[in-house]
Amino acid sequence: MSARNSQSSKAAARERLRVERERQAKKDRARRQIVVGVSAVAVLAAAGGIGYAVVQSNKPSQWETAAKASTVTAPKNTSGTNGTTVVIGKSSAKKTLELYEDSRCPVCATFEQGVGSTIEKDVEAGKYKIKYVGATFIDNGVPGEGSKNALSALGAALNVSPEAFLKYKSALYSTRFHPEENQDKFAKDSYLLEVADSVPALKSNAEFKKNVENGTFDAWAMKMSKAFDESGVTGTPTLKMDGKPVTADGSDSPPMTAAQFTPAIDAALKG
Repeated sequence: MSARNSQSSKAAARERLRVERERQAKKDRARRQIVVGVSAVAVLAAAGGIGYAVVQSNKPSQWETAAKASTVTAPKNTSGTNGTTVVIGKSSAKKTLELYEDSRCPVCATFEQGVGSTIEKDVEAGKYKIKYVGATFIDNGVPGEGSKNALSALGAALNVSPEAFLKYKSALYSTRFHPEENQDKFAKDSYLLEVADSVPALKSNAEFKKNVENGTFDAWAMKMSKAFDESGVTGTPTLKMDGKPVTADGSDSPPMTAAQFTPAIDAALKG
């Protein structure tokens, strides 16, 4: 091979190497631009996600909105401010038993299972009326939404009739349907409707179903809960007549059985 040909070959090789290096450099620059672009998009997306999350976390919940509602739809068969006075019984009954309960309360369930049917019979016989005050404090402690949602559903039952209300309340507290305190089953409309299917007046009742699912009485439930909070009562179940606690004989606790309840209520009626 001549010296000229050798030099030409080397020059060509160097040129090919230069072109290859430039081509690789362009690829590297392009790749870096893509990485930077994707990273920027990811940062913006993350920032947007964080911003959305912050907005959502600061957004009032359904129940906070209901609590602040200026207009309250109260169920039928109620009276007083925002319909928070619920009195059931014959007008001829001279005295009224105040009953304070939280739908998720396990002690309330025990009370209702032991005494609920006796109260219903007494009210039907005109022995006394009952004034119901619903609480939702368990939702704050456990926590959850079941107390509030069940109270709203009780409003939907009361809208049907006082009798439907009493039967539905009894079903909610029954051994069949009442959940453990840490199980927030009442937060689900579907479960509340399942319970309602055991009450003839509510089963297949389209208006009741609509009111439960639409939360028609959510604001009413929150006003009722506020009435409980302002009552000075600190636990459930609590029974009062003429402003005085009704308790089992020799105890500061409410009567939990019919055998305890009847003498306690008879003494309260005489007082």
